[in-house]
Amino acid sequence: MEKEIFIASKNKGKISEFESFFKSKGLSVKSLLDLPEEVDVLEDGNTFEENAIKKAETIGKKIGKPVLADDSGLEVDALNGEPGIFSARYAGIEKSDDANNEKLLNELTGIERERRTARFVCSLAIYFPTGEVKTVRGTCEGMIAETLQGEHGFGYDPLFYLPDVGMSMAQLEQEEKNRRSHRANALMKLAEHWQEWTTE
Repeated sequence: MEKEIFIASKNKGKISEFESFFKSKGLSVKSLLDLPEEVDVLEDGNTFEENAIKKAETIGKKIGKPVLADDSGLEVDALNGEPGIFSARYAGIEKSDDANNEKLLNELTGIERERRTARFVCSLAIYFPTGEVKTVRGTCEGMIAETLQGEHGFGYDPLFYLPDVGMSMAQLEQEEKNRRSHRANALMKLAEHWQEWTTE
């Protein structure tokens, strides 16, 4: 197993989360920010898993190293799983958090509280230079609130209400959010399989 892994992201917050995980595995982390040229991958899959796999494979084959990619978003049950893979651009290709949250609230107008169940989903895919790809999926269950709450976080965090703590994701301190998040859940599953996958 190589001592270096690439993260298919330019998001510094996301990269930092992965760094802390892989450091414990004895791996240094590089990201798209470290590549000399731009690598664009068209995310045209029908699921979070398909998009994550495509990103990991495309970049892994290009650089010949292990690559981890993720795709994540929000699924709302009353909207048949929307916005799903279109979470970032739900209200348009300009990817506006404010516009996305406004559209979500409008779509849920008149939907009673108990039917506003939702989850954040994170699919992780790791490409190995052997050509093998492994995936895990993490989720965080909650409800969609009727108003924005909290100043932390980003995306749909101000609308994503956690009944067990009585707060939205955007009201949690970062450390607490990192423990509960869909990405944290996916990383825990990755940790469970890591030794098995890297010694096969």
